[in-house]
Parts: sequence; C-alpha cells; structure tokens
Amino acid sequence: MKMMAQNENVPEWHGTVLDSEQPKKPIKIGIATGIGALLWLGPYLGVNGVLLPAKVQQIIPSEKAQVVALLASAAMIAATLANIVIGGFSDITRSRFGRRTPWIIAGSVGSLLTLLWFNMAGTVTMMVVAWCSYQICLNAIVAPLLAFLQDQVAPKNRGTISSIYAFGYVIGQYGGQVVGAQFLSHVGTGIVVMAFLTLLSGPLAAIIVREPSSLGMPKKHFTMGMVVQNFIFPLHHAKDFYLALFGKLLINTATTAIMGYQLYILSDYIQLNTGGQQKYISIINMMLMVTAIIMSISAGPVSDWMKSRKIPVFIAAFLVAVGVAFPMLSRNPWTMLVYGLLAGLGMGIFFAVDQALNLEVLPNPQTAAKDLGILNLANTGSQIIGPIVAASIVTANHGSYFGIFPVCAGLALIGGVMILFVNEHRDVKTQEANAK
Repeated sequence: MKMMAQNENVPEWHGTVLDSEQPKKPIKIGIATGIGALLWLGPYLGVNGVLLPAKVQQIIPSEKAQVVALLASAAMIAATLANIVIGGFSDITRSRFGRRTPWIIAGSVGSLLTLLWFNMAGTVTMMVVAWCSYQICLNAIVAPLLAFLQDQVAPKNRGTISSIYAFGYVIGQYGGQVVGAQFLSHVGTGIVVMAFLTLLSGPLAAIIVREPSSLGMPKKHFTMGMVVQNFIFPLHHAKDFYLALFGKLLINTATTAIMGYQLYILSDYIQLNTGGQQKYISIINMMLMVTAIIMSISAGPVSDWMKSRKIPVFIAAFLVAVGVAFPMLSRNPWTMLVYGLLAGLGMGIFFAVDQALNLEVLPNPQTAAKDLGILNLANTGSQIIGPIVAASIVTANHGSYFGIFPVCAGLALIGGVMILFVNEHRDVKTQEANAK
C-alpha cells in the first residue's frame, strides 16, 4: 500500500495499490496469506471434519447426525455476523499496526482459547456455545487476512499472488483432515494441537506482511450512510458479486457435505471398521490434497492465458459433480477414491482462480474486508451448510447416506452455471478510480 508522508507523523492514505505503483510482484503477500490460510483452515477442518464428529459420537452417539447439524446451524449464524461486523470494523481501523494486523492477531489468540474451551465441553449446550465463540474468533482472522490481497496487491499481480495463497489454502483444506484423522483415538489431544496451530496463523502473517500504519486514513463517523456502506451487504452494482457468492457457495457445499460426513459415510455407508475409516480418510484426503495442489499450480497460468476465470471454475464444478456422484455406483471403498481424485482436480482448479475472481467482483475496494468476508461465507458457510444438507438427507431417508451423492452433484453443477453468468470484463479504470 502506497503511503506518502505529508508530515513526520501523518502519512497520506492510499487504501489500495495501482498497477503503476507496483512494478514487482509482492510475493511476500502471497506467502503471508498462504501461511495464514494454512494455519487457520487446516486446524478448523481437522476439527470440523473429523474431530468434532468424533467428539459428538463420544458424548451422544444415538443423535450424532442431529447434533452435528445443530452445531453447524448455530455456527453459521455466528460466522455470518462475525464476517460482516469484524470485516467492517477492519476496514475502518486506524492503528500504527495497520487495519488488518490487530484483528488477525486477536482472532488467533481468541481461536486458541475458544477451541480449548470446546475441547473441555461435556454437554451439547456447552459445545454449541464454545463452537459459536470459536467461529467468531476464527473469522477475525479470515476476513482481514483476505483483505491483504486487495490492499497490497495491484490488479495486474493478483492472479499470481492468489495462486500462492491458494497453495496454502489447498494444503489446509485437505491436509487438516489428514492430520485430524491421526487423532481419532485421542480426540482431545488432537483438538489441543489444532488450537495451538491456529494461534500461529495471525502473528506469522503479520510478521511477513509488516502492514504499514493506517493512522493517515480519514476517521469514519458513525452515520447511517457509513453503517450502510461498512456493515451491510452490498446493495448497488453487486450482481456479479452475488453470482460469485452463491455460485461458489453451492460448489463448496457439494464437497463439504461429503467431507463433513465422510467419517459416517465410511462407517455406516461403506461399512468400514475404525482401522479402515482412519486408513481411507487419510488416503482420500491425501489424494484430494495432492491433485488440488497440482491443479492449483497449473490452473492459474492457464486461466491467465485463457483470459477467463469463469470457464475454469465451471470445469472445476463439473469435475466435482462427477466425483461426488461416483459413490452412488457402489458401496465399495474404491468409489470414494475416485471421488478424491476427481473432486481434488476440480477443487484445485477452483482454488487457483476463485480468489482472483472474488477481487474482480468487489463493488467497492474501500470495503474490501467486509465484502471479502461476505464472499468467504461461501467457504466457511459451506463448511456449516454442508453438514446441514447431509443431515437433512440422511434424516429424510431414515438413516441412508445414498441421497447425499446425487444432491451434491446437482449443487456443484448449478453453482458452476451461476459463475458462467459473471461479467468478467469489468471496467478496471473505474475500479482504480474508486481506489484512489
């Protein structure tokens, strides 16, 4: 972010960086956001996808699917509010450490404490309260961390930097569950390990970025207009924003419904014992991670060459749809391996280009953290909605998991079609003018 001193103490404020101001690619921003994403997302999914269902199964096995859905429902509300409110406050924070740094550090510390609280919970009520508190703290990392890409990366460099971010995100997306699966026999220990890994997320990202002071930013007065701009969902020039939001929400829900219930799918649908469950969770998530990493590296340059983000995203959605449909064919474990291969390829493409697409559809660069936080609801929200969708299908089908697969295939295809309607050729000059 360009800062030009007007006097010794008060720098002139520039909220974003223009192409002309950034001749070199800011690789450190990609590294910082990638590490930050790895260290919040990996532990979160290790708990949410593996250790949380295992803990619920220990406490109330007879109603495990319903309790997981209850936790997901409560967390969705907490995460939604936290994304908007914390993102909005991040956009207007004036401090010597910048706008984003205070929030991601506070969120990291809060995530540690609330996840330890969740680990000690012995009742459903206490688990719900602790899990919602954790969601609030976690989203104090997520929205401000993503805003570094908008604040400090010029438009011409965002494809490359988003790919670096995606590399860390992909490892967290799938590696978290691989690590979490190793603690199925010691669930409490696993949750503690995940809590301390999350603690590293914000501080490490902040040290690498070294965000400049935001004290030169004009003060915001709490008027109705300011509240609408900084704390409400976008209302103007936001068609592409909402197409991207709901399109990616459906694509992500298709995969997280499977991932969130994969322990139960392997035990109740595929009918594997505990040793088999641990083995296949590790193999499936390793396949998802490796294929996604390969595609996240290669899909970004291909997207730049195609001069298109939405075509690769649609291809990604199609691969996900085919992958999640495969377990319909047989209850043999090999079908879940095919799912891991195809869904991993699809999500690798998706992660590589999705963040660049998000930055292109922002209605106002000055409210980047709030709007990116809302867009990120398609990621964190799908982690919550996915289990709700899966639980609803299982309950409606009297305990059968079969219906999850065709429903998720349909969700992925619908999401891909919605992305096709996004206008990719927005007026860059207008965005730059708004950034000044």
